[in-house]
Amino acid sequence: MWQEFLPNIWETFLSKVRSFEYSYKNAALVSVATLGVGGMLVYWLRPRYKIKTIEMGDGWWGAGERPLKRKEDESIRPFRIETSDKEIEDLHHRLDQARYTPPLEGAAFHYGFNSSYLQKVVAYWRNQFDWRKQVEVLNKYPHFQTTIEGIDIHFIHVKPSYIPHGQAVQPLLMVHGWPGSFYEFYKIIPLLTEPASHGLNEGDIVFEVICPSIPGYGFSEAPHKQGFDAIATARIFHKLMNRLGFKEYYLQGGDWGSRITTNMAQMLPESVKGLHLNLVFINKQGLGRMISVMLGSYVPWLVGLTREDARRIYPFIQKNIYDLLRESGYLHIQATKPDTAGCGLNDSPVGLAAYILEKFSTWTDKSFLQKEDGGLESKYCLDELLTNVMIYWVTSSIVSSMRFYKENIANDPDLTLYSRVGVYVPTGIAAFPQEIVHTPRVWAKQVFKNIVTYSYMPRGGHFAAFEEPKLLAQDIMHFVRKVEQL
Repeated sequence: MWQEFLPNIWETFLSKVRSFEYSYKNAALVSVATLGVGGMLVYWLRPRYKIKTIEMGDGWWGAGERPLKRKEDESIRPFRIETSDKEIEDLHHRLDQARYTPPLEGAAFHYGFNSSYLQKVVAYWRNQFDWRKQVEVLNKYPHFQTTIEGIDIHFIHVKPSYIPHGQAVQPLLMVHGWPGSFYEFYKIIPLLTEPASHGLNEGDIVFEVICPSIPGYGFSEAPHKQGFDAIATARIFHKLMNRLGFKEYYLQGGDWGSRITTNMAQMLPESVKGLHLNLVFINKQGLGRMISVMLGSYVPWLVGLTREDARRIYPFIQKNIYDLLRESGYLHIQATKPDTAGCGLNDSPVGLAAYILEKFSTWTDKSFLQKEDGGLESKYCLDELLTNVMIYWVTSSIVSSMRFYKENIANDPDLTLYSRVGVYVPTGIAAFPQEIVHTPRVWAKQVFKNIVTYSYMPRGGHFAAFEEPKLLAQDIMHFVRKVEQL
């Protein structure tokens, strides 16, 4: 009987096979078509989701019109800081002629730099500070100048003295702020270029460090045209690194250095291996931020804040409005009419020292307001502090350094323009507890989309490299090590 059913069974089987083959072919065709259409859709949408960058542009900041035919001198020229008897005699004469207003009783540093302590600083400056010796200290690292966009750019470039076989050296550009200088990095440079000899690691991460002076600061020529801002600085520093032969490099900055290096990462992300910051300003406002601030003191975890974030930002009005207003009066002056106040500072070394050193007091530790000496010598020595002041004095650069505020804030009053362009390069943030403002990681992520490390530093303030070089060096190495392992 089964012989009779066999032909029918076989036909049924062949029919199902043919049906399966047809369905399979259709499924394959549908899949191929879907992939094709999907690919076309992705290709069509790709330009719309391309990472937004800051346009690099070009500029000319030299005196007069830009030469049309002559090519800019791209040579790297050795530079050496020098002084003279005339320079020192003039300084001493001005120090001797200083006038002081007695401080109010018990005022400490609440009214600014206490004039009683200022007289002690000036006495040391006049009778014990050795500028010639400090010039030699400054010259211990190789200095250079090169002309970019019509102005001479000063920088130091320090390479490791010994490189183990097969060891990759990471180029690191470090950018200072105001009222600092390239000198801020003198204590951290040996930790980065010779880490093993300073007990920081086994030499797995080593750097060559480039520290430029922002144009208009120190030994970098001041721009001769209006409009020189952080974006122009970022472009010039990219050109500097390219001129030095680097295709990819790490960046580090605080204060204006944070803004400049962030702009560099937004401008040419393909050239930036990683960005490390010790100050982050995120001024984005809105309902989300308001809710975060309102709920953060009660249920910080609900809005992405940690307990440490809550400890650092609350009470919010006191720490983020009152304290900031108290410490930012200078900013309004420099963002509006810097030349007016600058005239007096450029003419009086005592006035200049008071104006600059007051920031090294309260920006290092807010509690130093309560101290008669501003707590300055608890973190720094007078030779270090006065050397930074002298860099401004001998170069007459205080006015041009102050103008940098006007050039940036005139076009971007709330400093949010750069926040509209995301930062996608690997980013490391070192949050020091005495910094002027604290930016939690969850807020920083609104701009910095690829935060690799975020560290709550145990101590330290605004001038991290100057005050806590070892802590900052360790965090930079930790960050770079993570990036290199990605």
